[in-house]
Amino acid sequence: MSDRGHIELERSVASIVVGERHRRDPGDLTPLTDSLKRVGLLQPVTITPDGYLICGYRRLEAAKKLGWNTLRVWVRSGISDELTRLLAERDENVTHKPLSTMEATALYKEMKVLLQEDAERRMKANQFGHENDKTAGQTGPAESAGPELAGLGDARRRAAEMVTGKASYNRLEQILEMERVAADRDLPKDLRKVAEDELALIRNGGPVDPGYQRVRAAKRLYELMKPGDAPLDEHLDDAVKDEHEDRLRRARENRARRQAEAANRKRSTRSFNLKWAEMDGWSKKYDVEQIAREIKPDDWALFLRVIDETKTFAEAVSFAKESGGTPES
Repeated sequence: MSDRGHIELERSVASIVVGERHRRDPGDLTPLTDSLKRVGLLQPVTITPDGYLICGYRRLEAAKKLGWNTLRVWVRSGISDELTRLLAERDENVTHKPLSTMEATALYKEMKVLLQEDAERRMKANQFGHENDKTAGQTGPAESAGPELAGLGDARRRAAEMVTGKASYNRLEQILEMERVAADRDLPKDLRKVAEDELALIRNGGPVDPGYQRVRAAKRLYELMKPGDAPLDEHLDDAVKDEHEDRLRRARENRARRQAEAANRKRSTRSFNLKWAEMDGWSKKYDVEQIAREIKPDDWALFLRVIDETKTFAEAVSFAKESGGTPES
């Protein structure tokens, strides 16, 4: 048997150690218990050689609910380090009952730390190398090892992908920040309570971003408060409104900047050629008498302005060509 293999045997339900897990709510077990009563346990739960549960939390809970004394288990060797255990738990959770937002955040937090530690170990190994290695003493990673050396941002992305299947970690980081505020005893009690209340709403299925923005506004308000000011909660709604308006303003400014950059971006010669190839022979497609009768003054002024701009541009290009800008044939 390989070090990644398993053996199957009967195990006492009471002897299986659940330990600290990110899933705390097994959800509605009725369909699962009905299935166990009807057809038995089709897929054994998975444990480590020392009896710690890896996969099968809901099946184990259903067996306990039915009063079973023993359970078929797979004993897996080769799952010893903490990261592999987390990955096994992740696989179990995402293929059965989805993790709640808070459960996913807790798993993401631990996964991110372990990925970062793993990256640092790899970096140190590549930096110092073996004393007989030709690359010993180099300050950077080996050429083939570079992609494996994740920085903090990459650790966040990889952890988010492992837990949620998506690379975006913003929502998870927002929850972690709220948890930090709620747990920081150096902050005032009313500020911590704002974070605690918003986290409670999220646990009950509420959206993350509005809660995070409220906590963020509360932090900014606290930093601006002076001794003798009114309690934080009296001004919090106004602070949240101001924060929202500030976000909208920044979004409008960023959009305007991108539009200006796009307008000023020079197009290619190929685009120029295509534009005039499309315009070639355009005057034959319009009736002079009809245009003279129906065109509005503003539209005619626009046409004349474009004609003047075209003439000016043509003169500039002709001058540049005569001055040596003609491409070689």
